[in-house]
Amino acid sequence: MAKATQQQQQQVSAKAASKKRVVKIDTYGDAHVTASFNNLIVSLTNKSGQVISWSSAGKMGFKGSKKNTPYAAQMAAGDAAKKAFDAGLKRVDVFVKGPGAGRESAIRAIAQSGIDVVMIKDVTPLPHNGCRPPNKRRV
Repeated sequence: MAKATQQQQQQVSAKAASKKRVVKIDTYGDAHVTASFNNLIVSLTNKSGQVISWSSAGKMGFKGSKKNTPYAAQMAAGDAAKKAFDAGLKRVDVFVKGPGAGRESAIRAIAQSGIDVVMIKDVTPLPHNGCRPPNKRRV
């Protein structure tokens, strides 16, 4: 009997410890679009980096090579932007990363959902001089 009540107390304390964090939603935020060759992920955040809403081509139900299409990017960006707009986001700076196909269509979908796009910046990481090449082969 005592063991059962102890387990219930542990479950209650675990729930109390994992409270849902509160995100401060301003009218001005950031939109991070990560477009890889396999998928596209859109995250809408406030200026301190806390995620307000997110979506991806895979979350929208696209599988395989269809995830890297402009249409899938449009659907994912529209879904994330609609949730953020309903939460109170009005204007965003867009940061695009990666070489994927749906970069432009994701930005257009964000703009069409009612969110004002203030700035677009490409933050794709570029190697300055690349990795160190392997040693010359000795035979």
